[in-house]
Amino acid sequence: MRLRVEGEIWFWRGPAPFHFVTVPPVESAMIHDVAAVVTYGWGMIPATVTIGGTTVTTALWPKDGGYIVPIKKVLQDREELGVGDAVEVVLDIDA
Repeated sequence: MRLRVEGEIWFWRGPAPFHFVTVPPVESAMIHDVAAVVTYGWGMIPATVTIGGTTVTTALWPKDGGYIVPIKKVLQDREELGVGDAVEVVLDIDA
């Protein structure tokens, strides 16, 4: 499954700091439909994430009935991204 989503990078302080993009409701519902097949526990969904020319592997986190995409430091550094930046995220989920 390949999805393209757009969103703004936001900061969650933590106990450990993280940066995320929220997956919109329509795409979250599509992910939810395959979640039971691909999750490795706790509702985490393994995915390959591409922003610009940078691709990383990570896992989508369940949140408030949808999903959020962690924006790893390598993505932030290579693509010169920060909190508040609007990005297009390509999600590849092996379903």
